[in-house]
Amino acid sequence: MTLLIIAYLGGVLTIFSPCILPILPFVFSRAGQPFVRSTLPMLLGMVLMFGVVASLAAVGGSWAIQANEYGRLAALVILALLGVSLLSTRVANGLTKPAVDFGNKLLNTTGTAPATAWSSLVLGLATGLLWAPCAGPILGLVLTGAALKGANIQTTLLLVSYAAGAASSLAVALLVSGKVFRAMKGSLGVSERIRQALGVAVLAGVVTIGLGLDTSILARFSYASTGVIEQALLNTIHGTPTQTEQASNGEAASVVANKAVPFKSDLPNEGRAPSLDGAVQWLNSPPLTAADLRGKVVLVDFWTYSCINCIRTVPYVRAWAEKYKDQGLVVVGVHAPEFAFEKNVDNVRKAVADFQIEYPVAIDNDFSIWRSFNNNYWPAHYLIDAAGQSRYSHFGEGSYRQTEKAIQDLLREAGRADVSNVSSKPSASGAEVSANLATLRSGETYVGYSQASNFVSPGGLQADERHDYAPGNPGLNEWGLSGAWTVGGEAASLDEVNGGITYRFSARDLHLVLGPGADGKPVRFRVTVDGEPPGADHGTDIDAEGNGVVTETKLYQLVRQMGDVAPRTFEIKFLDTGVQAYAFTFG
Repeated sequence: MTLLIIAYLGGVLTIFSPCILPILPFVFSRAGQPFVRSTLPMLLGMVLMFGVVASLAAVGGSWAIQANEYGRLAALVILALLGVSLLSTRVANGLTKPAVDFGNKLLNTTGTAPATAWSSLVLGLATGLLWAPCAGPILGLVLTGAALKGANIQTTLLLVSYAAGAASSLAVALLVSGKVFRAMKGSLGVSERIRQALGVAVLAGVVTIGLGLDTSILARFSYASTGVIEQALLNTIHGTPTQTEQASNGEAASVVANKAVPFKSDLPNEGRAPSLDGAVQWLNSPPLTAADLRGKVVLVDFWTYSCINCIRTVPYVRAWAEKYKDQGLVVVGVHAPEFAFEKNVDNVRKAVADFQIEYPVAIDNDFSIWRSFNNNYWPAHYLIDAAGQSRYSHFGEGSYRQTEKAIQDLLREAGRADVSNVSSKPSASGAEVSANLATLRSGETYVGYSQASNFVSPGGLQADERHDYAPGNPGLNEWGLSGAWTVGGEAASLDEVNGGITYRFSARDLHLVLGPGADGKPVRFRVTVDGEPPGADHGTDIDAEGNGVVTETKLYQLVRQMGDVAPRTFEIKFLDTGVQAYAFTFG
């Protein structure tokens, strides 16, 4: 009952809001006519239509929005006809006869017949379709609850109560103006001019609403005029604000002791979020559906476990999952494989354990979820709000503060008042450490012939056949093979011991995706940098002498330059056969 009273009082205050101006001409077109037969049905129609439309808009999805747009268009046509008929009966009579008959019968604007309850009700319904009240704290509270809890009788009653409050204040204004209108009808000329002025005002209202000026301009002035009063009313009921945080749209979002004043992020609404259906298997969780995630803020992270860019984002995603899990955030990792070996669920399961990932991971081997999101990148982050709407996306590394701020905003929007505004600073080691962009001059290079580039071994790559290669003389960002190799579309496979790869690079870090042969036996290797053991510049997967072992298919960090970064010649020699080499990456 308390919320109903608050919603009603919030509606009453709309008479002082600039956002009420565009519909006043429609309302005052009934001034001076019988209250029960004209004014009351019109206001009742406006209340009912606003309650229905606002309920659907809050919970109904895109179909409701489209239906409402058609309804608004029809209402604009009806009210434009009303305005023209008020402006000039000669113009009205010049319209096509069916339209004139419809307008005169429906709206009774010729002045020759008294208004009927039915015509007034239709005028009210049309007005309710077009009314877009400025959302102060009270209406914001009602609409936020509708979006989060879904369609229910309480939501509709609150919206109707709000509209009834607005109708009450409009009824008082109409009763007062009706007396003024009757006093001015002493002469026909004055009455005619009043009617014409109302026609101009009605047409101005139609143009204002049709162009969207009622929400794009007038709304900017409304919050200051009534928001303070509404806020004071809420504070009286729920207590005085105890903390103020900066909202994403630059306004202060007040957090009250017992209940948060509704916060609205300025992140765009990109429509209903795509489905997470289609995964071949889930790790760390049973399959999650839209129903399971309703009311939660969801971060969808597209990744693949040998991708260096994905690996470097893992510490942040892991930190966000842990930091905000008790405040309503659910992280879903969608593992979409780049290479064939990444389709092996056991490989992914081991990678998930190695990266200490505890949040749910969907195995998207068929790229069903990938296509559902129309995704094209590793990594890619998508944020879905508590109402199931897509609100934010980011592709690639970086912008971690921006992404975390979006998470915080959507959690606050979902009603969490205790969300920290402090950025996470996760610890990272090995390949997880962010790239040194200032010294990075080398880019990802594939070994398989499908995407290979800058290969300088004499004679070029020989596809799908054994061949003896010499390394050539690689320049910066060029590479070559040595020994007997069979180069396939995704990877090169070593056929004899002591084969190797040479690469001239310039970056702090060098990584190489490697895997053992089909028999799974470990493959020993040795790395040199400019012909010498790497020493202090060794990566996390080798020692200072350059020794390492390929035991599983994954990304291996082989070089991390500790001093000045300069072009270096990297060489890796394999002491056993069968190794699979996929791609170089740098950091």
